[in-house]
Amino acid sequence: MQQTPCSGECACRPSAPAGLPGPVHVDLGEALPQLRTRFRIPGMDCPSEEQMVRMALTAVPVAALHFDLPARMLTVDHRGAAEAVLAALEPLGYGAAIVASEALDAAQGALPQVDDAAEARVLWVLLAINAVMFAIELVAGIWARSAGLLADAMDMFADAAVYGVALYAVGRAAHHKLGAARLAGVLQLLLALGALTETGRRILVGAEPQAVGMMSVALLALLANVACLLLIARHRHGGAHMRASYIFSANDVIANAGVIAAGALVAWTGSAWPDWVVGVLIGVVVLLGAVRILRLR
Repeated sequence: MQQTPCSGECACRPSAPAGLPGPVHVDLGEALPQLRTRFRIPGMDCPSEEQMVRMALTAVPVAALHFDLPARMLTVDHRGAAEAVLAALEPLGYGAAIVASEALDAAQGALPQVDDAAEARVLWVLLAINAVMFAIELVAGIWARSAGLLADAMDMFADAAVYGVALYAVGRAAHHKLGAARLAGVLQLLLALGALTETGRRILVGAEPQAVGMMSVALLALLANVACLLLIARHRHGGAHMRASYIFSANDVIANAGVIAAGALVAWTGSAWPDWVVGVLIGVVVLLGAVRILRLR
């Protein structure tokens, strides 16, 4: 005898008792209360680190972000526990901590937002400046036999990679963004290891760096970083980078100043050790940055 499919009205499937509503679909994300949480992030002081934070929060139910880089503060409108947002930030190693968290109501208004098109234009210029300086310092480091310049070139590449990922992510899904970030992290890791290996080789063979070449190119890199900050100050009024004259990309500035100081010490003492030491220090900083990127989930 031919069987007919059960329609759900027969006795083989229990029906809801009379008077009770049937099953209702609940969106748990929408059911969670919306909060506004302020985080202090001591290690976040430059635009590339802002992009790292944005990447870390791609998988978190975040409605809006507002960055205050001079104060190292981040305000987040989100659903769910503030600790979930903090858990996404902690792998970056920037020392994030919750300052305050409160329920968000309509009277508080939306967080100030930036012009996406203007932000993209600034990111393109920042990417170009860092990419050009990476190439210049790489060639100059080989020519001047300077471990410090080679390591500083890797630092420039690290910033260029973060800006490039930020541009690639515009209009794309979170998994594309994280995939691109991890690719940049792998390249940065390989370059950092290469720079540290080259520094070790130079220590073994006793290669003598050219002090004047070191200082000249490091000064150019320092000017390039200042140009980046001025560009941000000019084009990002009222947004994440307002009061950008107070923003100092600590790693970049210290790296540039370190290479200049190392060049002066090489010229003064006749020893290559200052160049080798600053090369190792910058290489380690870039290596740690690559590890932070690869830890993003």
